[in-house]
Amino acid sequence: MLTRELGIVSFDRGKALPDRLAGPEAERYARTATAMLNVYRLGAGHTRQELHRSIHNLFADEPECPVRRIGAFCKLLDDASEYDSDKRGRAAALRRMVFRLAAQHHPLVREPDRLFENRETDVKGAVAAKLGTTWEEIDRDLFADVMEFHRLKEFNGYPDGAALVDRYNVAQVQVALFSAVKLTIWATEDLKTILRYAKLARLMHTIRRAREGEYELTFDGPASVLRETRRYGVAMARFLPALIACRGWRLHALLQSPRRGYVNRLELTPANGYQSHLPSPDEFDSSLEEAFARKWGDEKRESWTLLRESEILHRDQRVFVPDFAFRHDDGRTVLLEIVGYWTPEYLKKKQETLAHFSDHPILLAVGSGAGKRDADLGPGAIQFKTALKLNDVLERLQTAPVAPD
Repeated sequence: MLTRELGIVSFDRGKALPDRLAGPEAERYARTATAMLNVYRLGAGHTRQELHRSIHNLFADEPECPVRRIGAFCKLLDDASEYDSDKRGRAAALRRMVFRLAAQHHPLVREPDRLFENRETDVKGAVAAKLGTTWEEIDRDLFADVMEFHRLKEFNGYPDGAALVDRYNVAQVQVALFSAVKLTIWATEDLKTILRYAKLARLMHTIRRAREGEYELTFDGPASVLRETRRYGVAMARFLPALIACRGWRLHALLQSPRRGYVNRLELTPANGYQSHLPSPDEFDSSLEEAFARKWGDEKRESWTLLRESEILHRDQRVFVPDFAFRHDDGRTVLLEIVGYWTPEYLKKKQETLAHFSDHPILLAVGSGAGKRDADLGPGAIQFKTALKLNDVLERLQTAPVAPD
């Protein structure tokens, strides 16, 4: 991510507007971004300072380009790079040896005279000879532990210039979220993925059903119950690219303003057209789920309709999104969770989650891998070898609780 100093955001009647390159401007910047990528792709062995200077030179003819925008591109390019940072402290040791050997010849001058006799080039050559190397090698490594002089080892890069511009646009929204004290998301699709990434970002949340097919997720920080804080905004910013990769959501964030007593807002939906560098969530999390849904088909079976991730169970800070839900014509709903590859620890945790929501009818289907058939799967679990059979599931569905009147 970018640092706060590289963020560019304006405000219009309390609405935050992060810097964004769009339309013809985005196309023009994409061409420049392609040149930036080439600088880094061909830049192995060059210092960070040299690479940044080359990037700044590319913007020499770009009208009204803020310096912070150039710095943001440099930061994004650095984030996709691996530098030799001299973690073993060789540069510091080299400096001590060089300075100790050169100290006795101080001061050094470019052209000696009667008062100052030590020519700089001669002393450098003598120091290099004592160290058994050349001054060019010494000069290369003398300050290798200083960030500006880190040398590029490898550039992982971006697919093309347009992808770098897309990453810049998202990164500017992330910087705006650094000031967020509250984040609300309304989601209708990809609920499981949104919640999974929110958990990975360590976001505390509350969740409620806003209306049929839509859930409201509210995220705020642990310190926000005592006072407004910006520290939690970094976690919200980290979560943003995963959210953008999903479908069916809208975002509203409250941003703390530098002006005391004021707050700003940030609003975002997929219609804004931001592109995430993360892949879109797959329709199915595993081939087992995909195979089962394909076998079931779109038609009803014995009055049961198969629904994909249509239910969210939540209690306190624990949330569970089953893989499938079955809806009967008489109103009954039964949930299904499929576990393919597993470890005893993973299965135990999954069973604890199901026990937490024991007031809901949930079927657990567990693959019986080699050497695991004698594991304690708990009562009522459906065991399968390589594929979950429809008849086994239908048999259990027939004994599902009757819906209340």
